Amino acid sequence: MKKIIVTGGLGFIGSNLIKLLIKKNYFVVNIDKVNYASNFYNTRNFSKKKNYKFVRLDINNRSKLKKILNLHKPIAIFNLAAETHVDRSIDAPTEFIRSNIVGVFNLLEVFKDFAKKNKKTKLIHISTDEVYGDVLKGRSKETDPYKPSSPYAASKASSDHLVYSYVRTFKLNAMITNCSNNYGPHQHPEKLIPKLIYNIINNKPLPLYGKGKNSREWIFVDDHCEALFKVFKNGVKGEFYNIGSNINSSNFDIAKLLINISKKRIKLGKNVKIKFVKDRPGHDFRYALDSKKVLKKLKWKSKINLKKGLENTFKWYFENMKYYTTLKKKDITKRLGIVK
Repeated sequence: MKKIIVTGGLGFIGSNLIKLLIKKNYFVVNIDKVNYASNFYNTRNFSKKKNYKFVRLDINNRSKLKKILNLHKPIAIFNLAAETHVDRSIDAPTEFIRSNIVGVFNLLEVFKDFAKKNKKTKLIHISTDEVYGDVLKGRSKETDPYKPSSPYAASKASSDHLVYSYVRTFKLNAMITNCSNNYGPHQHPEKLIPKLIYNIINNKPLPLYGKGKNSREWIFVDDHCEALFKVFKNGVKGEFYNIGSNINSSNFDIAKLLINISKKRIKLGKNVKIKFVKDRPGHDFRYALDSKKVLKKLKWKSKINLKKGLENTFKWYFENMKYYTTLKKKDITKRLGIVK
């Protein structure tokens, strides 16, 4: 059975990707350092499977990472190990630099040595649309310049540049993907959609930054994972791939949609109302990706429309209330990212 390593596999996208890879009969080694956003609840449905193994490991630990690669000899590594929350990067950027830049550097150094004898192994580095910064008109292409606005986005942009430099200089078999905003089961409720769902269920106000007009391109996590698998199978070394749904919605519209969806399952409490709060510093107004490349070159496009995806997402959180008990309440409710 062919082996694949997924870093950050206790997180949101990583755990959903592992589920897909196991379904496709790969042996998956999940590497995760286990931080606040890691959650064993996310892997409970496949943690006992024979083709799954968990290793607690920080990708900054070169010696142990080297041993894991040499032991399992994976045909691919999906790098999803990253700090991802913009607000946290405003409050405490150090960990973002350590994980997203230095961590990727250490992974590349280990992979560079491993690749000398395992030239066919692929590294797929997963990044974000936020590296492009504010896109007030049109949609970002893979060839557009990076203009990151937050420490988080800057750290991801740096990691993308590092990966590409190792492709050019050391001929590593690596690819970079930049995806739009993901949503779906297993996402930490520090992020917008699961936070709104949590507040709806718990009869709390729905906080939106500014006037709620900021626009994001939303993609259901299963669609993203299918795209990542396509990149692994058919992607070209050194290429960048934008992955998006072409569906943009304002945060206000997302909140209204979730309110309407929730009414079909629960009686809304009197406190479930949209509440505008102080905006995030440096808040980008709009992200939007041009995903024609993956459509044309890899024959992929998103399948799950926004309403259906949000219905599936609300249903999962509503039926998995135990998930919230695995998290620290302050990580769900505390406001971050306020410059004093």
